[in-house]
Amino acid sequence: MHKNMLEPSRTFLPVELVFNPNWWHQTAGICFDRSFYLDPQARIRNDVTMRQVLYQRYGELGLGEPDPQPRPVIGSLHVAGGFVIPALLGAEIWFAPDAAPQPLPVHLNPEQIDRLERPDFRQTWPMVDLIAQMDALEAEWGYLVGDLNTDGLLNAAYHLYGADLYADFYNAPQRVRRLLEMIADLIVDVSEYMRQRTGSCSISVNRMVERVNPRLFLHANCSVPMISPHSYCDIQLPIEQQMARRIQPFGIHHCGANLQRYAGAYAQLPLAFVDVGWGSDVAACRKALPEAFFNLRLSPVRMLTCTHQEIAADAESLLRAAGPLELAGVCCINMDYGTPDENISAMYAVVERFRRDAID
Repeated sequence: MHKNMLEPSRTFLPVELVFNPNWWHQTAGICFDRSFYLDPQARIRNDVTMRQVLYQRYGELGLGEPDPQPRPVIGSLHVAGGFVIPALLGAEIWFAPDAAPQPLPVHLNPEQIDRLERPDFRQTWPMVDLIAQMDALEAEWGYLVGDLNTDGLLNAAYHLYGADLYADFYNAPQRVRRLLEMIADLIVDVSEYMRQRTGSCSISVNRMVERVNPRLFLHANCSVPMISPHSYCDIQLPIEQQMARRIQPFGIHHCGANLQRYAGAYAQLPLAFVDVGWGSDVAACRKALPEAFFNLRLSPVRMLTCTHQEIAADAESLLRAAGPLELAGVCCINMDYGTPDENISAMYAVVERFRRDAID
């Protein structure tokens, strides 16, 4: 990594919160239909509302802005939603007023997968529309803000392949390898393009990226727990190593509860940043990845259902296991409507105590 990949002025123990679309829909009346992602004026209008709501509700915690002004946003900085790569590969996208966009299964047969070629993203929906919007917004404003969630290898492949994807790690590894290599090239192509246009490429994967290094690329490995560490090392790891040679700084988003099972393999990547899924053995992960920034993820389910004392204990246990704390931050992602504010405040209070203790 390394330390030079982190922003020298970043906050010690940064904290980030991301709310689920149902929270935004119920709290602020925001509709997550097609226009939220693909209509420039709707994006700009919703971006102002979201920054204002965050300040009104959590301004004392450092969130939002007191007087947010319109800005030329191309991808929302406040919610995740990795539909662009599946859409480029032919998936139909289902939009809902109170949920993240969902790629619908494509159900390609083996022969179709073998014939699948990387699309020209500049000429394929939705990027062809978004690029035209970028050009128009940049001509009007002089700059662009935001980026697009570029998903991950297995996440995207599953929409094309279905459950047979995992069987073919054993039955047809060459087919899987070719497909993942093609998706990897597409992901990096789109990410590099976005970073050239806006200065970032993965804030929409996890907002903590903005706190650590906005230029960082974060690869979404949500589905990696569906394969064994051996299968990961045999097929996916070499492809991620190729990706990391193309785009730096490089990070891994691992939201599963078992990062420790894969941490030794991840150590073979030049990792600047790792999302540490709730339930993972943080101390074991730190031993395997001593130089990576650890984004410690609290459980949004526990944040919704537990007491504030339990949430404080959760945050404390993560921080006590994660040292050095100069390479750590805390987040809770995709919190549902009804999450108690006192639980969020309890998380912040623990982080503030660790910050004070570090100064003392």
